[in-house]
Amino acid sequence: MKAVVISKFGPAEVMKWSDVPRPVPGDGEVLIRVHAVSVNRTLDISVREGNYPLKPALPHILGVDPSGEIAEIGPGVTTRAVGDRVAVSPMVAMPTANEPPRMLGVNVPGGYAEYVKVPASITYIVPDALDFARATVVSRHVPTALHLLRDRAKVAEGEWVLVLGAAGGLGAAGIQVAKMLGARVIAGCGSARRVEAAMELGADAGLDYGSEDLAAEVMRITGGAGANVVFANMGNPDLFSASIDAMARFGRLISAGAHGGGVVNLDMQKLYLRQLQIIGATGQKPEDVNLGLEYAATKGLKMLIDRVLPLEKAIEAHRIVENRGELGKIILSPVMT
Repeated sequence: MKAVVISKFGPAEVMKWSDVPRPVPGDGEVLIRVHAVSVNRTLDISVREGNYPLKPALPHILGVDPSGEIAEIGPGVTTRAVGDRVAVSPMVAMPTANEPPRMLGVNVPGGYAEYVKVPASITYIVPDALDFARATVVSRHVPTALHLLRDRAKVAEGEWVLVLGAAGGLGAAGIQVAKMLGARVIAGCGSARRVEAAMELGADAGLDYGSEDLAAEVMRITGGAGANVVFANMGNPDLFSASIDAMARFGRLISAGAHGGGVVNLDMQKLYLRQLQIIGATGQKPEDVNLGLEYAATKGLKMLIDRVLPLEKAIEAHRIVENRGELGKIILSPVMT
């Protein structure tokens, strides 16, 4: 089969369009003919560069969130059949006391390929009304947004939620999950074009932190109350400090990412005098993958997709994301090659 392979860490050019053996599904596994897989700033680009904490054995195939049709089933699989349309959760095996997690495309060969094998237990049926590109983005980001906002930040009806990077994959999911929970949402983006796109996802207000004072705008929008929850998955030092200034008393800032930097300054007086919480979290619940796919198929849950490119153009796709030239997710598709 054809796949995009990295044999060393480095820039986008280390990815090579290559012939590799087609995987054979083992006990409890299925082989998926990939139709869509997205480009992720951290779990693809950082892994490719060698900057992610979990480093794969080389050569390696990236791709954390493929979706497609089951082509073969391995011994012992009774819950899936050839032809099933499925999306995949990236977590192949949970971490233990002695072993790190095993993640598809991170330290397990992933979906930048015509075929990928995965445990049947991490596959989820894609409704017929949902195309594979949207299924890939939904399964990647909606369960995480649900876990962070509903379970960890405990967003309540009527609260103000500030979503930063609101036109990105996780940000777009965050807007809509917060609205599902009954919150009022401020979409924060780095340009007016991105704010406009985020507003179309249902946000109540928007701000361009590339040209506006983030904290001042949040206070204006909320009538001086501030944001009860900040959904900040970027790690940008300047935005972090401004987000703290924008928070209401008893506010919660929750983050599952740090691609914007990662080292921030924290005003300890503001932290304890205003009784703020800062929550670092990852993860999802399996049932939320099904919930997200169902909502996308039946209730108009939207995902921002910039474009779909043939898998063999992975280098071009990575460059677009690195240069922040996308509005929404970039999808790669082997079936276009």
